[in-house]
Amino acid sequence: MPHYIQSVYLKSAPPPSSYLSELPVVRHLRQIVELRLTSDVTFFVGENGTGKSTLLEAVAVAMGFNPEGGTRNFNFATAETHSPLNEFITVVKGVRPRDGFFLRAESFYNVASYIDLLDSEPSFGAPVIESYGGVSLHEQSHGESFLALFKNRFGGNGLYLLDEPEAALSPSRQMTLMVLMNELLQKHSQFIIATHSPILMAFPHAQVVELTEDSIRTVPYQQTEHFQLTRRFLNNPEKMMEMLF
Repeated sequence: MPHYIQSVYLKSAPPPSSYLSELPVVRHLRQIVELRLTSDVTFFVGENGTGKSTLLEAVAVAMGFNPEGGTRNFNFATAETHSPLNEFITVVKGVRPRDGFFLRAESFYNVASYIDLLDSEPSFGAPVIESYGGVSLHEQSHGESFLALFKNRFGGNGLYLLDEPEAALSPSRQMTLMVLMNELLQKHSQFIIATHSPILMAFPHAQVVELTEDSIRTVPYQQTEHFQLTRRFLNNPEKMMEMLF
């Protein structure tokens, strides 16, 4: 299946006065022709501050999604805090997806509130919440509402951009998410995910794009700092505690 998004490149550099000019991901995009997405599942991983969520947000906005999350039809804004990076990148598109969603863990509360607001207004159609399982996302735990979204709203033939979906999910629920992702891949979907989770980034045949202060590159999962640090910790937590304290 042709990818809905094939690659991303920097078409022009942000002005030197912009904080974006010193963001590691922007510095590295200047030095490569393009960032090619080679799998149906791509992870952006790296330390805080390297720009993985900023890049994902820029891709989402360039694809027509609401900066705070949701579908292309969501147009609410509680705060204009998204970066202008989308103005400086080009997203090379393939076929057009029939479905899509941009999930931001930090603003999912606002998405849930917007759905409730839509359903509080007179409408001749079915309530919006029916597409999300029929129960207000505010009436569920954070993790339950995330999984309700994946199970009910994501229908396949879609582009799904997820920013730190593990934030609300226990390790076992992260594995449940991987099962749901696999089912959606059988329905011609593509995922681009910014994450810190060594569980999620183990997804079979995924492309792992690691952002550091020094580079942006595709690496094997086992070579990521997340995997290596987690393995060292689990193999000898007592030793790690001694080192830390």
